[in-house]
Amino acid sequence: MSIHPDHRHHADHDADTAATAATAAATVAADPRRAEPAGDDTLDLRVDDLVALLTGGRPAPPATAAPASDSVDGRLDGDLLDSVASWAPADTRFGGFRLVPVRLGRDLPLLARWMNDPAVAAFWELAGPDTVTAEHVSAQLEGDGRSVPCLGVLDSTPMSYFELYRADLDPLARAYPARPHDTGIHLLLGGVADRGRGVGTALLRAVADLVLDHRPRCTRVVAEPDIRNTPSVSAFLSAGFRYAAEIDLPDKRAALMIRDRALRHVL
Repeated sequence: MSIHPDHRHHADHDADTAATAATAAATVAADPRRAEPAGDDTLDLRVDDLVALLTGGRPAPPATAAPASDSVDGRLDGDLLDSVASWAPADTRFGGFRLVPVRLGRDLPLLARWMNDPAVAAFWELAGPDTVTAEHVSAQLEGDGRSVPCLGVLDSTPMSYFELYRADLDPLARAYPARPHDTGIHLLLGGVADRGRGVGTALLRAVADLVLDHRPRCTRVVAEPDIRNTPSVSAFLSAGFRYAAEIDLPDKRAALMIRDRALRHVL
């Protein structure tokens, strides 16, 4: 299973994008009522009612409030994704799983081999010499921390590749009603043997839970698989995400998938 990233997401760190993100953050801080963008889908606007329905009237646990000392650009101790490298491992039905931030000197040959698998290349479009993959990953490693590339390690074996990114600070935010601290996921499974047997679903659920456990200000985990990639869309649905919309990105038509903090224990 692979989830095709829009390759312009993490390379586009120009002044216009930064200025737009800063202005939006400042506006939200000044007027909290504007934190909910106009035009959000109906389910988002009535999520409390949905939780009450699914839980038999029990109220959802309150979201953790951000400390008053946090800066308006969303940083926590200077880290836009709350120190992914320090996150605890997760248990899955396939074994213990953890995210390990990529080190190019160590991981490039493995990543490039996965990117040249035809099933992966069809959606990631990074087939070719190692330099193609190196350029894609380096753009994140050398950026401001809004995207963190990671190996997914299952029982001590690197077997998948994840990109965790701040969707609210990404060009993706132009295509849907983003909320502060929305966190995005890209995923590919490296080995053929791990595809088609529920591994992707288990890892997506585990990683979404890790995000929600370690990023208290994040209320939603989002993804945008290619609408043609039906195995990926199905895996997200099975992992507790909901289909929110169909959106146009520069190089694909995508399914906007959302996992809500408020619904994590009922979906």
